[in-house]
Amino acid sequence: MIEYFSETHYFNETQTLAAVPGLSHSQLGVFLAEGLITAHPSPEGAMFRAVDVARLALLCDLAEHFDLEGDALAVVIGLIDQLHSTRQHLRAMAQALEVEPQDLRARIGARFIGLLAV
Repeated sequence: MIEYFSETHYFNETQTLAAVPGLSHSQLGVFLAEGLITAHPSPEGAMFRAVDVARLALLCDLAEHFDLEGDALAVVIGLIDQLHSTRQHLRAMAQALEVEPQDLRARIGARFIGLLAV
């Protein structure tokens, strides 16, 4: 089970391997070499944020349960990244609209629903 700390907490390689079930040293090296994860350099060696450890857990799950590797794994994780980014943008748009007058929000909402129906 991954133990989450603040975003500024870093895991060293040993802690990362212990936190992610099924992650091996060689598999971590492959993920790093393929650019699927990025280590943060420090005097103590490669360090990983909690979000990086969660991403490694997802990569391991995708590799193990869906038999993905190499380019296929990169495509799937890239699509997940795009989905996450889109959710962030939609959340920001919703927050921006919250401060607008009700009539404007209603018109935008109706227009949005109309566009989705097409």
